[in-house]
Amino acid sequence: MKRIRILLVDDHTLMRHALVSLLGTRKELEVVGDVGHGNAALALIQDDLPDVIIMDLMMPDMDGTQTTRKILELRPEAKVLVLTTFGTSDGIAGAIDAGARGAVLKSADLDELCRAITAVAEGKTYLSAEIEQIMTEDPPLPKLSPRQVDILASITRGLTNTDIARQLGISLPVVKEHLSILFQKIGVSNRAEAVALALRKHLLKI
Repeated sequence: MKRIRILLVDDHTLMRHALVSLLGTRKELEVVGDVGHGNAALALIQDDLPDVIIMDLMMPDMDGTQTTRKILELRPEAKVLVLTTFGTSDGIAGAIDAGARGAVLKSADLDELCRAITAVAEGKTYLSAEIEQIMTEDPPLPKLSPRQVDILASITRGLTNTDIARQLGISLPVVKEHLSILFQKIGVSNRAEAVALALRKHLLKI
């Protein structure tokens, strides 16, 4: 029986080692590499593409979504399965949009993880029941423009409208217009709600 070759990408060393041990108990699986950041994954897959890349979402420097996108640019045939602690609908939707074929929470048991790996290796998509529930109960936000992300980051840091206008080199009325459009787009009515939403959904790196 041909074993499914797996690359683990996770910045937590203990988590990687635990996964290597757990997946090593399954005869149908073979962990061929484990790395702690996206650049190391990119270097490995250029010469030897595994059957499935298990990807953490929350990593420093280059997160799982960015890494997934770059991997698919280099190797369009790559198959990525997201394995994450932070199950936000926006983070998961971003990874799927980047090319990931499935997502499972790190709280899943080994049997479910193996089912997900097998499905992705076969070219199928796999979203665990917990992930589907998250996506249903807390739908992802509409995609924000770079300017809207800048504005959201600014108010999250506590900047006033005047500060934002000075920082971005735009007029005060334009700032107010951007805020009005942003609030309507993400479904909030004021700055406090916008900041709370940004933090809850891990929309910004702050």
